[in-house]
Amino acid sequence: MDHNGYEAALAAWRADAEAALRAPDGWLSVAGLFWLQEGVSTLGSDPACAVRLPARSAPPFVARLALRDGAVTVLEAGPELLVNGEPPPARPLRPTTSGQPDRITVGRLSLQIHQAGGRIGVRVRDPENPARTEFPGRRWYPPRPEYRVTGRFVAYDPPRPVTVVNMLGDTEEELCPGYVTLTLGGRELELQASGRPGVNLKIVFRDATSGHETYGAARFLYFEIGPDGAVELDFNKAVSPPCAFTEFATCPLPPPQNRLPFAVPAGELAPEGH
Repeated sequence: MDHNGYEAALAAWRADAEAALRAPDGWLSVAGLFWLQEGVSTLGSDPACAVRLPARSAPPFVARLALRDGAVTVLEAGPELLVNGEPPPARPLRPTTSGQPDRITVGRLSLQIHQAGGRIGVRVRDPENPARTEFPGRRWYPPRPEYRVTGRFVAYDPPRPVTVVNMLGDTEEELCPGYVTLTLGGRELELQASGRPGVNLKIVFRDATSGHETYGAARFLYFEIGPDGAVELDFNKAVSPPCAFTEFATCPLPPPQNRLPFAVPAGELAPEGH
């Protein structure tokens, strides 16, 4: 791809990334994350509710939720609460880790059961969340073609268990599918991959710009594997994780081998105000 063609394609990709973040159900719409205690919790806009919905967005009381043995069920609910468009089922609600989470709605609000580090909570999205309606826009470095490199994916067979630490300090065991070998800035690197082949494979990394020009915790770089194991890693598409845009995300931190001692001045800058 010629230089002008590459910059046009990159600009279109970044415009799509902006649109996804600004979507009514994107990360900017996340208005709360409430960790549940074992037993019964109330949900509604009343300040006394354990899961407090944004003011004037719902009745004071909407439902009672029960957390028992790691499963959440709806014990009692007003007509405003729907699960996948229907009255709540008697079965436990499917969490985000299930791959097919239930979509709970209360008027304009949407809720999901979220699991992280052994804890279970309710994540609330509001399309009228000020973080979304007042968002000034994503910020990016100018295109740097030299940070578009080719690497090779080396798979673990079988995938290896690794310990992942998130922003809250929680640890979880995940299966690592492999790593990517590449040359960047004149250095040979082996970067640990996350996800599953064909399902959101990414590199979670830090570099010398982290906490200064880019988001401090990490950035994400998604990639696909070619038929011969080759991968294109375009650091111009490195993005801030969800926790850069909302305090109600539980993002993973990079493993030690993905913490680069040099700067990678390409991709997304930290959001305005960070």
